[in-house]
Amino acid sequence: MNRMLLAIKVVAMTTVAFSFSSLATPEFDECKLELRDQAKQSGVSHEVADKVFDKLVYQPRVIELDRSQPEFVQTFPNYFSKRVTDWRVEKGRQMYAEHKSLLDALNNKYGVPPHYLIAFWGLETNFGSYKGKMPVLDSLATLACDPRRSKFFTQELITAVKLLERESLEQDKMVGSWAGAMGHTQFMPSAYARYAIDGDNDGRVDLWESEQDALTSAANFLAELGWQPGFRWGREIQLPENFDYDLAGYSNRRTLSEWQELGIKQADGKPLGEGDVPAYIVVPAGYKGPAFIAYPNFRVIMRWNNSEFYAIAVGHLADRIIQGERLATALPELPTYSRDDIIALQTALNNAGFDVGKPDGIIGPATRKGIRAFQRQHKLIADGFPGLEVMKKAGVSIAKKAKS
Repeated sequence: MNRMLLAIKVVAMTTVAFSFSSLATPEFDECKLELRDQAKQSGVSHEVADKVFDKLVYQPRVIELDRSQPEFVQTFPNYFSKRVTDWRVEKGRQMYAEHKSLLDALNNKYGVPPHYLIAFWGLETNFGSYKGKMPVLDSLATLACDPRRSKFFTQELITAVKLLERESLEQDKMVGSWAGAMGHTQFMPSAYARYAIDGDNDGRVDLWESEQDALTSAANFLAELGWQPGFRWGREIQLPENFDYDLAGYSNRRTLSEWQELGIKQADGKPLGEGDVPAYIVVPAGYKGPAFIAYPNFRVIMRWNNSEFYAIAVGHLADRIIQGERLATALPELPTYSRDDIIALQTALNNAGFDVGKPDGIIGPATRKGIRAFQRQHKLIADGFPGLEVMKKAGVSIAKKAKS
């Protein structure tokens, strides 16, 4: 099967405005046969493989989403304010009370406190109210037949078909994200197969319909990822006025005692505390925004979703669910930057002698390092954040646009 031909047509789809599905059908059908044979060789019964792969339908929208890049750059205030809401806090408390007996038992067995499990559930699917609408097997097959990440999605597809057979799932009811994440906890098939647990003891694992299965599976997953019982995720902190922002970031881990010696305090001004727990500083919205200290469990959260924004949202939502305080430092008002704005800044930094690599519109470590050097040269607080002062001095004009 010539998957390269399919790839060429996939790319064409993103630049030519016409229906792609009819063009893709012959190549997709050929790819399905190859995938079906691989599934059989991996242990899927012939009967199930024939039935499942015969029903698979190419999903051009999946390729569009896989290729798309966001027009705007997500800022922490925008991300956080949409995810840690009063409604979600109150709903989280309700779900905690409703499932308290199960959650306490899971904490005893796996060492993951209830409020964290509820917070993950809230962020992943709004406590099960939105689990995605894309046909999972169709989506995975579409991605498996596309060379960009064919090997990964081929394995995920075959694993998903094995799950269908093992758990007596219905193909039409296996819906989720465009990339194949499923159920209350949005597990990929490989995570489902490896970590999902029958929490309600009905003899099967159903992450769509069983809240008990989903919560038990989340606890098992986090424990396997390395969750450290008895430790929190991190906390909001207060930085000293002369804080060197070059010390922020995962590569600058220090013990709790060392951070306290450097003047770091809790958000309310109380002492940070002493200990040999490794931690690092996260400043997601510049010096005007809140700052956080991240403990080892913060990185465990990021193994679920590799985003510091996500990990902060999970941790703070968990705190709020058990009557924790709101952020002590207000979220700053920030413009909605487009990717072109950031590319213009990166270009300006490169032209000024601050090498940030090829301009790509992504604010990564190299760009933050370049911004800090630029800020120091212009006697600004060197927090590595592209604030309006930085944009202005770099000569980048930000067009007014609606907030995303």
